[in-house]
Amino acid sequence: MYVLAVMSAVAFGQSKEKNLSEPQVVVPGTCGSAPSDAIVLFDGKDFSQWESVKGGEVKWKLADNAMTVVEQTGSIQTRQSFGDCQLHIEWRIPANVAGEGQNRGNSGIFLQKQYEIQVLDSYNNQNKTYVDGRAGSIYTQSPPLVNASLQAGEWQTYDVVYMAPRFNTDGKVEIPARITVFHNGVLIQNHFVIEGTTYNKNGYNPHYRAPLELQDHGNPVSFRNIWIREL
Repeated sequence: MYVLAVMSAVAFGQSKEKNLSEPQVVVPGTCGSAPSDAIVLFDGKDFSQWESVKGGEVKWKLADNAMTVVEQTGSIQTRQSFGDCQLHIEWRIPANVAGEGQNRGNSGIFLQKQYEIQVLDSYNNQNKTYVDGRAGSIYTQSPPLVNASLQAGEWQTYDVVYMAPRFNTDGKVEIPARITVFHNGVLIQNHFVIEGTTYNKNGYNPHYRAPLELQDHGNPVSFRNIWIREL
């Protein structure tokens, strides 16, 4: 009888040693809306979830359900801090984009203010720059597996699954950060192990929960429909 019970449990994908609970019900978003358990960071209405990294109110432009970088006003960050997360964010390079290389529609999305997913006009590989600095790169560490960029002027999406690093009590990294990114629905970073912070790729700064940051790189890049799920 015991053997039959065990075989039955295995057949139905159950463990005889675990007391498994029912998964939480989450209602998926439709037509661009966020899932029911997501924290909506920007819905086009206001900057209530954001602040300047310099302190004080956001000075970016708010129009047409989007926020747009205003040059020299500074980067912005969420008021709330996060660790492991699923992030959805939409971004757009202006249709009349000028410049070339890293000056062509440049911005960045910094997870925990440490690790940058590059935003840049990289359509059809026409904008020549270093490959680990193109759209979808983990900046200067990992180029995208493929180039899924749309033309400047079109809205694009990043869907990110991010696992924050773990540190020992002495501040040394025990488990490095890992990241998976879909660009316009295409897998471009597959569980990449982040080597270190964006500006020190060979090392980590001990940190825990921290804000999400959007970069002012001097280009009028726009963002909309930003939500996050804590994992």
